[in-house]
Amino acid sequence: MSFRTRVSAAAAIVVAIAVALACFVSYRAARDALIGSADSSLTGAYGAMSTPPVLTPANIPGFGIMLVSPVGRCAFSNLEGHCLPIDQTITQVASGKQTAQFRTIYDVRGNALRELIEPIPAGTYLAGYGPIASPVALVLVESFQGVEDRLRSLGDYLVVLAAIGVLVAALFGWLAARAALVPLAETTTDIEEVATTLDVSHRMNEGSRDELGRLRRAFNRLLEALEGSQVAQRQLILDASHELRTPLTSLRANAQVLGRIDELEPEDVAQLSVDMVTQVDELTRLVGDLTELARGEHTVEPAKDFDLAELVSECAEIAETHARTKHVSVDVEAEACTVHGSRERVARAVGNLLDNAIKFSPEGGHVAVVCRGGVVTVDDDGPGIDESDVPFVFDRFYRSSRDRGLPGSGLGLAIVAQVTEGAGGTVTAGRSTRLGGARFELRLPPRTGASGF
Repeated sequence: MSFRTRVSAAAAIVVAIAVALACFVSYRAARDALIGSADSSLTGAYGAMSTPPVLTPANIPGFGIMLVSPVGRCAFSNLEGHCLPIDQTITQVASGKQTAQFRTIYDVRGNALRELIEPIPAGTYLAGYGPIASPVALVLVESFQGVEDRLRSLGDYLVVLAAIGVLVAALFGWLAARAALVPLAETTTDIEEVATTLDVSHRMNEGSRDELGRLRRAFNRLLEALEGSQVAQRQLILDASHELRTPLTSLRANAQVLGRIDELEPEDVAQLSVDMVTQVDELTRLVGDLTELARGEHTVEPAKDFDLAELVSECAEIAETHARTKHVSVDVEAEACTVHGSRERVARAVGNLLDNAIKFSPEGGHVAVVCRGGVVTVDDDGPGIDESDVPFVFDRFYRSSRDRGLPGSGLGLAIVAQVTEGAGGTVTAGRSTRLGGARFELRLPPRTGASGF
């Protein structure tokens, strides 16, 4: 079933329910009004013939009258010499066990009659007959067949009207759905074209600010994000290819030299081995960094609350093992602060900042780490960052002209920026006023109301 058919069917069903309810309410209102009119007529007739303690049936022409005793005997009737069937309801009213009753009955010929059954106490004077010795029930009857016929005609008319209303609703619902879904069909065609051509540069005409316009704008934003992702992916591949070319070329050259190992001096062979291990390590780091960037936020570890100060202290302990080779000291000041995110990835980001600080610190240098209120600050006493390089330090594979001779892939700070952005934070770089070198400041939103661990 198509969407247009479902919309048309839904409109028809809603209108059908509304028409059915309207017809039902109209029928009940008409029925209650007609029954109320008949009951008022019976009540008026009873009031005209009854002035206790006197009962005068002869003054009420056009109404059938019966007097029935508690044992079911008809004491008086003006119904052409015969009584209507007497049932338990009448005898219950006559004996005083029930109050006055209105009801609809049918005679032997199937004609509808409306009855009023009233209790009459003993001692009431019946005109022309004298006082009534025991309590009786007065049954006052009028014809109700005309009302029944009118109600039946009204019901048939309302059924036909409801059927016509449903058909008209279905027709107009189909027409309305057809007119309303034309823009949706156009939107669907545009989306199918993008799916077929894979042209993410395509943009849809957003049109008005209705629901379809909102859908088009959302799809355009999706295409923009996808296009940006494709551009970034292509750039990553190009940059990775460029960065891989150098160590692979060096490894190839060294491998060719190994073919003439008999011609080399022992110290040359040792240097060649060191160079190849260094190049393999560089390739390993580059592949690891590329894997981390490609993984992004798609990490197995779920986001959770953790103490940032505890994590910074752990990362500093690990960094100190590398810092000892350069006799670099690492000082840590950490205050408990709870943040939310992937602990493993945040640890990678903080570790990269510490490794970067140690890498550029001089022999016997100093690194200061402060964690307070969701902010991690890393200062070093190295050469610092040139003002012209600050806007680019978090770009992938970026290395300043001064640092290109140092080992590294240029991806460490890019990973820091990606992790921080994924955790809803920010990271900035600049000059350290404390130690004179570089300063990196990583900010993560603290969990308000959460306590440290």
